[in-house]
Amino acid sequence: MIELLPLMLGVLLAQMAPGPNLMAVASYALGGGRRAGLAVAAGVAAGVFVWAIACTFGIAALFSSIPETIIIMKCIGGAYLMFLGLKALRAAWRGHGGALQSTHVEAAPLAAFRTGMLVVLTNPKAAMMWVAVSSFLAATHMSHGQFLLTGLCISLSALAIYSTYAVLFSTGMAMKTYARFSRMFEAGFGLVFGAVGAKLFIDGIRAARA
Repeated sequence: MIELLPLMLGVLLAQMAPGPNLMAVASYALGGGRRAGLAVAAGVAAGVFVWAIACTFGIAALFSSIPETIIIMKCIGGAYLMFLGLKALRAAWRGHGGALQSTHVEAAPLAAFRTGMLVVLTNPKAAMMWVAVSSFLAATHMSHGQFLLTGLCISLSALAIYSTYAVLFSTGMAMKTYARFSRMFEAGFGLVFGAVGAKLFIDGIRAARA
């Protein structure tokens, strides 16, 4: 299975890079602590495995044959990220001693897990990554079982990477810094989520019109 090493390296680098997954883990770890951050990380990993299952049974072929599905995902994913951004901006506006913190504490762990999963499942970039992964694995003539095993490995790597981020962002120093500048962090998360979501949504609308 040496031919899978370049694929796994590329996936690992993509998982470590900044993006909506990392932003979700960081916001919950800072606002709700380690437990909330780890719940989001678990949700991200679960979402990754759902993508693996879906691609094993042909959803990647659907994306390739019907490009409109990606357009729909851009609109849905963009709208969801804008929703998360508005929540953070509202928390920053209110600024009652860290509104985002109290919200995340109340939400953990089930809602945090759900957030992590939804961020992955509504991310069109994740869909396109799995189309590429599926194409690569199809060339190796893998069975469904081997495909799922590879997907499980990718899911476990996501769990390890995002759990590490959750631990780092929930350290004492990080939490103290957050408590001191909570409104700035909340506004920052809101602006980033909102900007990424708005770009995805606008791209989806433009593609639909074209």
